[in-house]
Amino acid sequence: MGDRSRSLAATPSDGTSEFFSELERRGYEPLLQDATGSIRFDLARADGIDHWLVAMKAGEVMVSRAAAGADCVVRADKALFNRIARGEVNAMAALLRGELIAEGDLELLMLVQRLFPGPPGSHHGGGRSTRRRGDG
Repeated sequence: MGDRSRSLAATPSDGTSEFFSELERRGYEPLLQDATGSIRFDLARADGIDHWLVAMKAGEVMVSRAAAGADCVVRADKALFNRIARGEVNAMAALLRGELIAEGDLELLMLVQRLFPGPPGSHHGGGRSTRRRGDG
C-alpha cells in the first residue's frame, strides 16, 4: 500500500491533492454516514486529466486515482478545483455558473461538497471531521 499513499500524496500548493489525501487518511467521515456510492472528479490540466474516485459506504471513505465508472461524475478545470478545495470558491456556486459539470447522482455531490472548507478567515470548517481511521 506504500505505492498507493505515494500516489495520493499532496504536492506543495495543490489544494486538490491535500483535500483528497486528508479524506483518505481520515477513512471515516460522519457527514457521509448516509451516503453510499461513488463520485469521480475529472480535473482537466493543460497536459491531461487527473482522476479522483471517492467511494463511500455508511461513512467509510476510500479514495483512489482510478478512472473507473462512478455514480456521479464531476468535471472541472484543475485550477478551479484547487480553489474549491482551499475554500476560495463555493462548489455549488461553480456548478450553477457552469464552471463545474456534474452528471449522475447529484445527491452524492451535495453530500461531498459539505466537506470542502469555508472561505479563508471564516469559522466554517466545511464540516470536516477530525476523527481518523481507527478512532473509536
